[in-house]
Amino acid sequence: MAKEYAVYKGDELVAMGTAVECAEVMNVQPSYIKWLTTPTHKRRLANRKRPERCTTAEKLEDEEEETECTSFQM
Repeated sequence: MAKEYAVYKGDELVAMGTAVECAEVMNVQPSYIKWLTTPTHKRRLANRKRPERCTTAEKLEDEEEETECTSFQM
C-alpha cells in the first residue's frame, strides 16, 4: 500500500494523499513531496527567517500497520 502524506503551507492543508496525488495538486514531482519529509528539509526549515510560511509535509500512519504492531503477543 502506498504511503499517505499531508502537505501544508504554513498552517493551511494544501493536499492529502499519496505522493503522486499530492504532486498533481501542487504541480510538482512526487519526489519533492517525499523530500519535504526528510530530516534535511526539516533542518533547513529551522534555519529560515519565517519557517511558518514554508511548505512542509508529514507521512501519515496507516491504521492497519498500527494494529499489526499492537496485536503481537508472546
